[in-house]
Amino acid sequence: MDYEEVFSLVARIEAIRLFLAYASFMGFMVYQMDVKSAFLYGTIEEEVYVCQPPGFKDPDYPDKVYKVVKSLYGLHQAPRA
Repeated sequence: MDYEEVFSLVARIEAIRLFLAYASFMGFMVYQMDVKSAFLYGTIEEEVYVCQPPGFKDPDYPDKVYKVVKSLYGLHQAPRA
C-alpha cells in the first residue's frame, strides 16, 4: 500500500454547517454515527448478490448479477476524480 497516495474523503466544514442549518430549518432528525474501518475493509460472511448498476450493464449478459466478496465501501485507495 502506498501511504503517499492513500487518502480519505473529508467533508468541508461549510458543507457540514449548511447541512445542519437546512436539517434544523426543515425539522429533520440528524444522527451521528462512528464506523470502524475494520468493518468496512472486512470480507462478507454471507452470500450477497447485487444487480448491474445502470449505465454499466453488460450488453452480452444484461440479466446477470454480481456476487460481492468484499464490502462495497471503504476502498484502501480511493479513486481520484
